[in-house]
Amino acid sequence: MCQNHSRVDKITDSERQIGYNRRVPSFPTILVFDSGLGGLTVLRAIVAARPDAHYIYVADDAFFPYGHHGEEQIVARVVPLVGDLIAAHAPDLVVIACNTASTLVMSHLRERYKVPFVGTVPAIKPACARSATKRVSVLGTRGTVQREYTRALIRDFAQGCEVTLVGSPELASLAESALSGNEVSDEAISAELAPCFVGDLSDETARTDTIVLACTHYPLLLDRLIKLAPWQVSWIDPAPAIARRVSDLLGPPGEEVDRAGAEMVFTSRRSHTLSQALMPFFGGRVPA
Repeated sequence: MCQNHSRVDKITDSERQIGYNRRVPSFPTILVFDSGLGGLTVLRAIVAARPDAHYIYVADDAFFPYGHHGEEQIVARVVPLVGDLIAAHAPDLVVIACNTASTLVMSHLRERYKVPFVGTVPAIKPACARSATKRVSVLGTRGTVQREYTRALIRDFAQGCEVTLVGSPELASLAESALSGNEVSDEAISAELAPCFVGDLSDETARTDTIVLACTHYPLLLDRLIKLAPWQVSWIDPAPAIARRVSDLLGPPGEEVDRAGAEMVFTSRRSHTLSQALMPFFGGRVPA
């Protein structure tokens, strides 16, 4: 059974200002933070790229889903919480594996804390570069698709593509429910997915051919999304690019593998019985 943790004790600002200019150790510590379990899709890619690291995954399930909170609330919640986690775990690098949080808090985190950060933003540039029909959809939470940050990415990188923004109110929660072993109907998923498919089923030259998964929860349902799609499209998952960025920042990996290095932290006091379901995301490790 995964260990449960309440929110870490309050740490003073002076205690948070830890120097991170030290040399990365043989087993670097990587902290992956998300609102819930969606960031596990990012963790899986990073673990594959860096099996030498020790991993701490933090799910802020006490505040999930972030899409139900205002921007100021999210900033006020995440910035000090991440600071507490840095002080408690002294990671060599922090990954914010959440589009909603990344588009709001990255500048605050980088200004306040010295540890390197890697964020998660909608992969609009590679999606538009790949699209042959020039019709791309961005499937994210309502907050992510409404945010100016996302619209700026479209202005800068659409490359002549028609980009459809689809704000899903429930897909992240459906993904969490499915991972927890609950039954999620095809109808519920299809209802969230349908607006992404623009154009005529009979004309493959003028319809959506690329969909950006702009929430890290959505790849948890990728097999279902592929099955339920009315026609074949390319699905753009940012996790591989994030893993490459993490590895670049840490430098060459060590030859040894830290098989025991995995921890799971929940900010709520709910009981969790997901050990077996979580192991594949941790590269086969059993998270403490």
